[in-house]
Amino acid sequence: MGLHWASAQGVVCIALHIFFIAIFEHHVESSLYEACKPHNCGTDDFNISYPFYIRGGRNNLCGYPGFEITCQEKMAMYGSYAVKSISYNENSIELVSQRDNSCFVPRPFPWLPNNVFLEDSVFHHPILFFFYNCTDPSFPFNTFSVNCTSNATYNTSVALIFPNFTFHPQDKNISNQTIKDVDYRELLHKGFQLKWDLSTSCTGCENSGGRCGRSQDTNFQCYCPHGTIHPRDCSSGGGIGIGSLAIILLSYMIYLKRKNASLKSRLRNSTSHPQSNSDMEECNVYFEVPIFNSTELEEATNNFAASNELGDGGFGTVYYGKIRDGREVAVKRLYERSYRRVKQFLNEVEILTRLQHKNLVSLYGCTSGHSRELLLVYEYISNGTVADHIHGQRANSSTTLPWKIRMGIAIQTATALAYLHASDTVHRDVKTNNILLDKNFGVKVADFGLSRLFPNDVSHISTAPQGTPGYVDPEYHRCYQLTEKSDVYSFGVVLIELVSSKPAVDISRERDEINLADFAINKIQKCVFGELMDPNLGFESDSEINRMMTSVAESAFLCLQQDKEMRPPMDEVLEELKAIACNENAADLFAYADELEGVLAPPPSHYEDSQLLKNMQLTHSPVSVTQKWGSSGSSAPGVDG
Repeated sequence: MGLHWASAQGVVCIALHIFFIAIFEHHVESSLYEACKPHNCGTDDFNISYPFYIRGGRNNLCGYPGFEITCQEKMAMYGSYAVKSISYNENSIELVSQRDNSCFVPRPFPWLPNNVFLEDSVFHHPILFFFYNCTDPSFPFNTFSVNCTSNATYNTSVALIFPNFTFHPQDKNISNQTIKDVDYRELLHKGFQLKWDLSTSCTGCENSGGRCGRSQDTNFQCYCPHGTIHPRDCSSGGGIGIGSLAIILLSYMIYLKRKNASLKSRLRNSTSHPQSNSDMEECNVYFEVPIFNSTELEEATNNFAASNELGDGGFGTVYYGKIRDGREVAVKRLYERSYRRVKQFLNEVEILTRLQHKNLVSLYGCTSGHSRELLLVYEYISNGTVADHIHGQRANSSTTLPWKIRMGIAIQTATALAYLHASDTVHRDVKTNNILLDKNFGVKVADFGLSRLFPNDVSHISTAPQGTPGYVDPEYHRCYQLTEKSDVYSFGVVLIELVSSKPAVDISRERDEINLADFAINKIQKCVFGELMDPNLGFESDSEINRMMTSVAESAFLCLQQDKEMRPPMDEVLEELKAIACNENAADLFAYADELEGVLAPPPSHYEDSQLLKNMQLTHSPVSVTQKWGSSGSSAPGVDG
């Protein structure tokens, strides 16, 4: 009888699976047809449709990556350019610069090969090369001089170089190439045309009454009015018959009846939280961390008194305490003892016992699985968080955290994150509230409850969105896929906080400034850095601080790119920050960078392939960094003459 019931249950489960998939897919397919209806931004005389799609409110499967259009004040925008027209017959789009200043020249910083803000991968267009401080270039062609007051420090010229041309900044012996002068300012403000190629035409789908789109793996799809999807057009139909649905529903009713009877039986014989207890034993035995008595920790924290509370720790409250051996500690107390909380608890224990680094908070131990409460015991970091110092309870204009210390915080935090990523670990909740400071303003990155260890053979983890508003990777919300680039995005927000002294989210700000990342991107694209920077840090009075803060903001801009593939990896962010700092001729401030070789590497039993230390040599010349990044891009490289 048991075998018969198991077989029947399996058949019913399969039938239900098919039923719900069919219903779900029919709903999704119908909604895709509606979502892909051509739209415009309000005042345009052209519609946005395949291969383009409008960001926000429409499904991104209506177009291809790189063809995203945004609507700003009823105007269609592609990146920072206004869309003047789109010709779907000729596969062309015409763009116009909307910059406030009369002339915009890309700044020669190393991480922006596409710093005219165009997607090179989807359009055909010539490449504009900019030459900085080339007083007498020996190129066999003429360049067009660009005079911009906002870029007065650079002697800038520009040449238009066509796509079949291979160019290396170090090579000045160039001949037999199609090169011509171009009025860059005129080009941007009068408009220029780009073309695209697609392997599949939308004409057949549209003629059959469908609307064009793509699958998740970017294959062409035709969404049809009756709720089906076809690879070319809407010439055929499909679906599930009524009889099949009736059989599935009947099977479902039988399944529910038997399931309820079985569930009642199991509930009578079940025990409370057996999995949680066994998992806690794993914490004590497998991870081999010291075990604390809960009574001792209650005494150490004055019975978890409100006056001892240090703050929120993600999935628990953190209290100050002093244990019997005299050590000052921070004790995290779980909000509740559920299976999910236990998993987060164990996750933090596992990561902190496997990874040891001077810029990661140290775990002293935890309570036993038989204790009344789940408690984690850390080293106590006395100087609060970065958030406290730059826009929190410790921040005020008379004691502003100096820029040199902020620069050190940026480098140390990047060092910790690069170490985590080299150890196949993603933090998932990088923010200034999770960056602790000791009495010497040394960084300790904390709160690993949301972190994940990556298996060696995967590139991302699919998960429900978690984290903190203002710091969460925008792609994380769309795809529910977590990668190391999610931490890079969050760190970009931290960098902007350091230069601006503004919190990541502030609803008291103007509507378009509530999210700090959006506000910063807007100001950086317009090159109005003064409207972003904290004036108390010396941005306007000290030229060297101005240079460093501007460079850090530009690095943050790269970290904040919407497309994760456009963001640099964390170890390269670290190298760039160290290069920015080294140029300040204050190497003693960042002496800890020379001590990186003393950092403990991950245990070889689990992370034999970690090679972080090989990649963390201090870069002594920002010129070498510029050359390395300049030669890797396809457009706008800087050339020093």
